This record gives sequence, C-alpha cells and structure tokens, in this order.
Amino acid sequence: MCECRLAAGRSHQGRLGLGRQFKAMAAPPSEIGFMLLRDVLWEEIDMKRSAINRYIADAADFFRENHFVLPPYADWTPEEWQQRGSDANELRSERLGWDVTDFNGGHFETMGLTLFTLRNGMPVGGKTAKVYAEKIMFVRQDQVTPFHYHARKTEDIINRGGKGTGRLAVQLYNSTEDRGLAQSPVMVSCDGIQRRVEAGGTVILGPGESITLTPYLYHTFHAINGHGLIGEVSSVNDDDADNYFLEPLPRYPEIVEDEPPFRVLCTEYRLA
Repeated sequence: MCECRLAAGRSHQGRLGLGRQFKAMAAPPSEIGFMLLRDVLWEEIDMKRSAINRYIADAADFFRENHFVLPPYADWTPEEWQQRGSDANELRSERLGWDVTDFNGGHFETMGLTLFTLRNGMPVGGKTAKVYAEKIMFVRQDQVTPFHYHARKTEDIINRGGKGTGRLAVQLYNSTEDRGLAQSPVMVSCDGIQRRVEAGGTVILGPGESITLTPYLYHTFHAINGHGLIGEVSSVNDDDADNYFLEPLPRYPEIVEDEPPFRVLCTEYRLA
C-alpha cells in the first residue's frame, strides 16, 4: 500500500543569516524545520574538521547498518588520494564522494546534510558521456535541507530505507518569476502517479517511495520517525551553479582545521 501522503504545510517566510550559529530556538527541531528555522538568534561560526570527520563516520556506519554498500574509494584516506594518478580524475572532476554541509549555518543537526555522490557527468562539456547523477544521503531525524530549487536539474528523491529507518517529509512550492514562493497548487509525480499538492503542502515518503522534483520547484525536506536513507537519481548535478536557495545560503561550509581530515571531501580534490 502506498505511503506517499500529503500533509498540511506551513509557510516558510523566516530569515536565516549566512555563517550563523543558532543560540535560541522557539520550537522543537521538527517544527523549526517547517518554519525555515524562523525567529532564531545566531552568531557567526565555521564548521570544524573534527565535526566533519565524525559526521562522515556516522554516515558510513548508517549506510553499512542498512546494507547500502559504498564503492571502494569511499574508504580512501587522504594519503591514498594523493597516491592516485590521473586514472582517478573522473572521481575528482565530477566530484564523486563525500559531501558534508551545514550551509554555513553552524547548527548541523538542525540544518545540514551528509551526502555521497556515486556517479555524475560534467555540467558543461567534459570527457564523460554521462547525462545522469546519483547520490545517497544520510538525513538525520529533524535535520532540515532548506528551501531551494534547481534551474536545470530534474531529480527523483527516493526513500531507500526499510525497517528501522525514517520517512522523508518534502514540502513544496512553485517559484515565482522573482524567485519567491508562489501560492499556486503544485502538480508533482510520486512513483509515476500525478498528485496535486496545495502551496506549502508536504509529501511524506515511506520506504521505497519517491517524488520527482522538476526545475524551479522549491523544496525542503527532513526525516521523521528516525534517520533517513535517502537516494537521489537525477540529470547531471552541478552544485556550484544550480542551487537557488530561497534565503541566500552557501552550498558548502567554511571549515576550521582543528584536526587532520578522516576522508577527503569532494570539493577538496586536485586533478592529477
């Protein structure tokens, strides 16, 4: 029986600052997620390498516990990356591998994401013939990925979890010509079934269920009832130029190097 359900939405009109740490919260994390972390006080902070190391280790354990096997280069150390020659340049140029972000918000467990890009093509030109991309994501319970859309990418977001993992709450708005939130109903496909969602409505994805997100469709998501094992299959992914956040946010964090890296992030590669 399909668990893809619609839930009443809440308007996300709050404000977020760049590079800020949240100092006070007016509601539980799940409620804050649906308010775009509104009415939160903050101070500037960067992400520590020690925290990134821990988040990658947590994600690797979560994938392993849920029988999602990553490719061998997921376990390469920084030293092993340095030893690899030009044979690994596709991994580097297409930015395959680990990706951890708090959107420079300073409160990762409330607003952040841990991803592993499994395959990708080049956004413009390039030597690979791939016109598709795939990611696997560790979405912590109540951890929000903030409102954004893509101008070029179409993506399927898939709940790849099962027993013991969470569901994914995806809130939707059409965009306006000036990049605001439209109040028109959203037509969206869930596993090939067309659904009408009111502006700000939420689709809940149970295990095995998916939603197709087309260009210019604002979306935000977080896991409920447990951590989410969430997949993404899409056209070519370009995180540098094809993320349009409702509130101005950087896609990647600023990092404080307080300890050596456990794994190399996909933004840190150097071509051989």
